[in-house]
Amino acid sequence: MQPKISIQGVYYTYGDGTEALRNVSFDVLPHEVFVLFGPARSGKTTLLRLLNRLSDLTDDATLRGVITFNGASISGRSVDVFDLRRRISMVFAVPTPLPGSIRFNLTYGLQMAGMRDRRVLAERVEQSLQQAALWDEVKDRLDSSAMALSGGQKQRLCLARSLALEPEVILLDNPTSGLDPLSTNMVEEMLHDLSQRYTIIMVPHSVQQAARVADRAAFMLDGELIEVAKGERLFLHPQDQRTEDYITGRFG
Repeated sequence: MQPKISIQGVYYTYGDGTEALRNVSFDVLPHEVFVLFGPARSGKTTLLRLLNRLSDLTDDATLRGVITFNGASISGRSVDVFDLRRRISMVFAVPTPLPGSIRFNLTYGLQMAGMRDRRVLAERVEQSLQQAALWDEVKDRLDSSAMALSGGQKQRLCLARSLALEPEVILLDNPTSGLDPLSTNMVEEMLHDLSQRYTIIMVPHSVQQAARVADRAAFMLDGELIEVAKGERLFLHPQDQRTEDYITGRFG
């Protein structure tokens, strides 16, 4: 099976000389929930940002190695970065709805991409809210302000905003870090349903969450990939002592 994303020999260094990633290599398969976990400053978010080239916004950083998406390199001037970010969409830790209505949040990106058919826009709004488990809560107030939603609803709206663009890969950077347990559970329950249509790469907020949601997982430490395996195997029978120490709380 061709990987959806392949990362081979990736090094990433900031302008001040800080090496954020060192010789990282792994594949992400289609339609899996792939989890990157490890302590702070292990390179997880940096790696996510490389996958849809948000890293381009960082001055004076250098990248070595190869990252491919559907077999094609994502680097180089010939790559349409805006199209790449539509196909590899990212949801951040802090929900950031656009000022405006719930409907506007979901249609803005589509209209910017040239979609004008009101019927199609309405279908995308409902479909994305259904997928984000938010439709039943907001279907009667789509023209109300998105800023009036609760924290958990705002995060699911941001997920729906990504889904409305019908990406192929969804990057989730600590998406439940500020949510209550009920909202966290709702987001986690969505993931495997969403993986039937999308490939999901997630940085979780805890080892426990990583173990609950991962089809496969990768443990990162100080910018290095320590171990990657199926979730059940990695969390129950890690092969590297550093992975076991982190999972069992001996450090980090």
